[in-house]
Amino acid sequence: MVPTLLAKTLPTTLSVRRLFIPTHVPPTADRYVLAYIAFDLAYVNATHTNDYIGSLLKNVATTNHSKRPELARQLQRCHGFYGQAVQVPAEALNDLDSETYFNLGLLAVAADHSARDCEVTFNAHSSLSRMNQNLRNLSKICLVVSKLLTIS
Repeated sequence: MVPTLLAKTLPTTLSVRRLFIPTHVPPTADRYVLAYIAFDLAYVNATHTNDYIGSLLKNVATTNHSKRPELARQLQRCHGFYGQAVQVPAEALNDLDSETYFNLGLLAVAADHSARDCEVTFNAHSSLSRMNQNLRNLSKICLVVSKLLTIS
């Protein structure tokens, strides 16, 4: 099921697709397992990015942020967006545990929007651009797998 599902659902250009190799996903994995893995990866990604933004904020604060107030504001906004981005996949994982699938698609879109909003905050490519794109890609995978759970 996994190879067929992934071939149909994941864009081949996504580097994230490499995460769904047999060592991570058993060939017999069902839709639920795929959803759990996808949302777990989104959670780990969002948490890592949020922690990274926190460390950047500390650096800006200790290196005289008065010279870079705009950067400090941008990082604070992104930290807020990623605070939400961490909560979203955590909620989705709880929904999966309780076999409540109807809200998963909305949660995937919310995670995507958090990363998009962070990216827009900088008005240009930033040191967070790759992380933002990774979460957006994971969110797209979460959305596709979520749809698989809500259709029969």
